[in-house]
Amino acid sequence: MPYDPSRITYLLQRYTSKTCTREELEELFTCIAEAGSDETLHRFMEDAYHEIRPGEELPEIDYEAVYSGIVGQTPSTSGTGDNAAGYDPAPDRSPRRLFPFRYAAAAAVLLILAGLLFFWPKNQHPTVIQPPQLAANDVAPGGNKAVLTLADGSTVTLDSLGNQVITRGNTSITQQHGQLVYGDQGTDAAMQYHKLSTPRGGQFKLTLPDGTRVWLNSASSLRYPTAFTGKQRVVELEGQGYFEVAENASQPFKVMVNTMEVRVLGTHFDIMAYKDEATVNTTLVKGSVQVKEGQALQLLKPGQQALMHHQNHAITVQEADVNKIIAWKNGLFVFNNMTLTAILREVARWYDVEIVYNTTPGTELYGGGISRNLNLSAVMELLEGAGHNHFIIEGRKIIVTP
Repeated sequence: MPYDPSRITYLLQRYTSKTCTREELEELFTCIAEAGSDETLHRFMEDAYHEIRPGEELPEIDYEAVYSGIVGQTPSTSGTGDNAAGYDPAPDRSPRRLFPFRYAAAAAVLLILAGLLFFWPKNQHPTVIQPPQLAANDVAPGGNKAVLTLADGSTVTLDSLGNQVITRGNTSITQQHGQLVYGDQGTDAAMQYHKLSTPRGGQFKLTLPDGTRVWLNSASSLRYPTAFTGKQRVVELEGQGYFEVAENASQPFKVMVNTMEVRVLGTHFDIMAYKDEATVNTTLVKGSVQVKEGQALQLLKPGQQALMHHQNHAITVQEADVNKIIAWKNGLFVFNNMTLTAILREVARWYDVEIVYNTTPGTELYGGGISRNLNLSAVMELLEGAGHNHFIIEGRKIIVTP
């Protein structure tokens, strides 16, 4: 084994308590990077977690998605980035790395562990390590928060600490910290519609009555029936959501985004449909989906992305960096040759801030990954160190300067 477990334990403790030096952080990155993404490392990380949380199971983590979403990326110009938004960058652009790619896997492990430690429910473990206090002019990261609108128009505020059962008629909904779970209401249940909405700076997970799991990103909403009783299962999305659809060949699943529809039987896919983006992007991870807008129709294969252009409603298909696209649901920003303006749109939604440009943004491309659990100042420091622009945080504004 290329690392000393006792030394990593010490370094992890220093890291999670925010007391490690730069040299210790480099050493920790090196140790984990040398270990790679093998099962030995996973077992060690799980053992370290169990020492901190005795008797608890480690929450499910898609290690392979996290690793492959950061490690081994090669320069590419196929991403939508700002080209989709009408931004015409200069042709000569060299990628800027937020941290060396050889440390990226190690960083991913640290980000996962830090997220688990910092955001585990406080009411269960009062000794959980807490993030440092915000400095002046800093902004905390987003978190699990949403508003559930019920069929009668009443609303329920949800957050990461809540644990309750919501009952309306025959409909029973369980809130378990950062997720909402609907039980199977049966085929005789009356169809009513609920709407789950996340604010800027919020995210939430939802399990629908058929067992379909949905992750909602910030500034998004999903409208859905409390029981799927017809010939098909239809939901309506605004913003961004990742879907793992329960298979049911006799009752196809359909996601409506305004007039565009994504039709599936059982599959995993992501839809990004923010109004400030130039396209609605449907990215297929597993299975198959059919994307339809008017007379335009495209069938996707895993690893492909359909772009529906707002301007002319045309649909184009391209190969996609799947792990980069779904990194948000694993608690990461992952950038693969993205421009600053494209990155800042994501940052603005997650931290609920406004971007003000006092200069023309640089045309450099960024690559690497950043935890979505960091305070805003830490994210901007990484971006500033990798590019040509500077950033000033004033209240809930990021001012971009030369």
